[in-house]
Amino acid sequence: MIDPVSSPIGASALQGMQNAEAQFQKAAGRIAQLPAAVDPGAVGDTVDLSAEIVAMLSARDNFMANVEVAKSGDSMQRALLSLVG
Repeated sequence: MIDPVSSPIGASALQGMQNAEAQFQKAAGRIAQLPAAVDPGAVGDTVDLSAEIVAMLSARDNFMANVEVAKSGDSMQRALLSLVG
């Protein structure tokens, strides 16, 4: 089995997935804090839900793009190894 993280492409994809996960968790955390962040006397939300949802969708798309990069890198590495070996 080929270790996808040992290649520069795999390592880059893994770092991208970790960054996307952190972005997703940050947006989800801001949404989760909404009830505590709202002042009973204040009018409106202190969290822009549409912006947070967009951030979560962006993080999801970034994560999936990095998954595809990892798959492509694995495919390229397998093709190279089949040519060499």
